[in-house]
Amino acid sequence: MNGPQLNELPDAAEQVRPYVSSLRREALQELTAVRSLSDGFLIKFLRARDFDVELSLKLLLNYQRWRKESPEISRCLSPSSVLGLLNTSYHSVLPERDHTGSRVLIYRIGQWHPKDWSAFEVFRVSLMTSEIISMETETQRRGLKVIFDLQGWSLGHALQFNPSLARKISSVLSDSFPLKVRGIHLVNEPMFFRPVFAMIRPFLPDKIKQRIHMHGADFCETLGDFFSSHVLPPEYGGEAPEIEELCQDWTNQLLQSENFLQQVAAHPTGDIAITTPTFPDLPSRSIYTSTVHLPEGLCASALQPAVCLD
Repeated sequence: MNGPQLNELPDAAEQVRPYVSSLRREALQELTAVRSLSDGFLIKFLRARDFDVELSLKLLLNYQRWRKESPEISRCLSPSSVLGLLNTSYHSVLPERDHTGSRVLIYRIGQWHPKDWSAFEVFRVSLMTSEIISMETETQRRGLKVIFDLQGWSLGHALQFNPSLARKISSVLSDSFPLKVRGIHLVNEPMFFRPVFAMIRPFLPDKIKQRIHMHGADFCETLGDFFSSHVLPPEYGGEAPEIEELCQDWTNQLLQSENFLQQVAAHPTGDIAITTPTFPDLPSRSIYTSTVHLPEGLCASALQPAVCLD
């Protein structure tokens, strides 16, 4: 049975067990300070690499290294700390998947005001969303696609970026997070965005570069070549609810996941076991909730909203 076939099996399938055991054994040999890793945590990395244990181990170790080397981002996953940014309708995960089963994310860069929010805080929003949707089995299998709306991109945005941040962003996109990036779509991109893109591009693997699509200002027709109309909001040529409504819905999902996200941030490996998927596939307009188990020795008072300092 090959990797894609294994990916279609449920977590508890007998055929999956040897791969989980092998990855656990290899990972614990490398992460000498770690005593245990849950099945669900390991399966995220196996699915992201189609059950190639060697590649899954590399991804898992990169994830651990990234968390350790980027504490300014990874150790503060509090949606309430960036609520002002979220309330500008900056970001949404669309309720409908595309025709391949991928999650579709939208980021509206013009809603981000650099004087109010740093690039690190903005990047944290992406990381919080990634942690949540990486818990979904279907997203583990089908990956995600991202639409970046660059209308309103300014010099102030460009000045927030430097090679160090570009490297961190590209690392998460390519080899440090257990999600398959199936497509990156840029719309309304201005000419002076290109220097920032040129800074990020060298750090991206060829596979990701080939999945980047630039649509310009006349994006509605070309986006339709990649996404069905029922998936996209009307602002992007579709028939889904309006983007501001969808952004508010996702803000609510993030806030409901505050405790879970803070547990991930506080845990040495990010290995948090939950009883139900954080964002299950339910009909549009639903409010999704999850039940989170507190790790042994961690009291509920430790999960109150945190104040995050850059």
